[in-house]
Amino acid sequence: MASTLLGVLILAQNGGRSEFFQDPYDYAPTFTESTPLGASESFQLGSYLKATYLDSSSPLHIVDMPLDPTHPIPPSRVNVHAKSGGEGTAIFDSSIALLQGMFPPTSKNRIELANGSTVTSPLGGYQYVPVEMEETDHVLEPWTECKAFKKHVSEIYASDEFAQASKDAQDFFETIHDYMFGRPATLVDMVYDYLDTQLTYNQSFAYRLPPTLIEQARGWANYKEHAVFSDKEISGVGNIAGRAVLAPITKALERIAFDDDPLRVLLIETSYQPFISLFSMMDAQGHDGKLFGIPNYASALAFEVVRGPGPEFRDLVRLKFKNGTDDSELKTLHMFEHREQAIPVTEFLYRLEHHVISDTKAWKSACSTSWFPFSSDATTASESIFMPFRILFLSLLGFCVFAWMRYHKYTQSKRTKQHEAVREEEQDAFVNEKSRLLP
Repeated sequence: MASTLLGVLILAQNGGRSEFFQDPYDYAPTFTESTPLGASESFQLGSYLKATYLDSSSPLHIVDMPLDPTHPIPPSRVNVHAKSGGEGTAIFDSSIALLQGMFPPTSKNRIELANGSTVTSPLGGYQYVPVEMEETDHVLEPWTECKAFKKHVSEIYASDEFAQASKDAQDFFETIHDYMFGRPATLVDMVYDYLDTQLTYNQSFAYRLPPTLIEQARGWANYKEHAVFSDKEISGVGNIAGRAVLAPITKALERIAFDDDPLRVLLIETSYQPFISLFSMMDAQGHDGKLFGIPNYASALAFEVVRGPGPEFRDLVRLKFKNGTDDSELKTLHMFEHREQAIPVTEFLYRLEHHVISDTKAWKSACSTSWFPFSSDATTASESIFMPFRILFLSLLGFCVFAWMRYHKYTQSKRTKQHEAVREEEQDAFVNEKSRLLP
């Protein structure tokens, strides 16, 4: 019996956008806009995902999804999240373009009214798939306003390895100085993003930029972003982007694999940072070795939930990656040093669940730079949970101080009395000796 695809969890990167800037030390983003090219890239990705997972003729057709390609998608089977960071609507726009390709208009998206007439959704039966966004996004942008992450970035920049890399890159940054038009050009700056944007949308600039410079800029950008958004420890703050996005991924995985739940597709539209962290955390490897650096626009990382053949019928996770339009299809990755194409769901959850940043409490703990329990930056739980422990600690501390003061006062008093008694004995001895010697 063949394996059955129970569902898929897709992490998709936004399509092409206009020039973008983020602070090199805390990665606070600025506004940018999706472009028609970016929308086209995301639409193509959506069309590919539809052909792969939703078309009835596909060997990877998801179980319980409609076999009729013109049938509207049941909303309960699809869950979509989009990053709502400081970039503005660029990532949200990419999610809409992707959904237009994945769930195209269908004439069957209509309703019959009480008067007997039939109304079809606009644009030939456009399917309006709900997209969830959070006002405070600690899931898809957890590094912003995170003190521990800012400290991590500063330590990376201050390291001997980064200093050596900056020295090695010095000739390159001196070469591209004339093409930056006054913008800062060091290893910490967004040189590649600027050059790539101009090379894509500015013809006169494209005619002037010498060959190989864009490849060199990409190489140094890959080095820097990998250093910042990965960590030697799986629970390190450098992996915060991956640890946070794993919260909805693992939750959806459990819903699909273990619960009697209608969910079949989770789509998360986000930026590049979680890809780097997840590759690092899972030790993801393709045919060419470990995955490293910034993925291309409109890339996709798919977690396929597969039910294996009998007699075990074991649920497995298979990891696949499509690097933007450079790849024609999703390619299987190996993770956690496994050589198999899939690993058990239980093992996947066991390896990662203790490192997931699941809520605001966990985010505050991960972003703390202080161990002191009364530091405002060290909050690891809500005030209502921690307050009794703080009161108890202060009470014990106060009692200890009071006891020490009483003990200190008692010992001082005892020493004073002992000293006075010794002086009296010495004085009496002197008087007695003097009386004995007198005639």
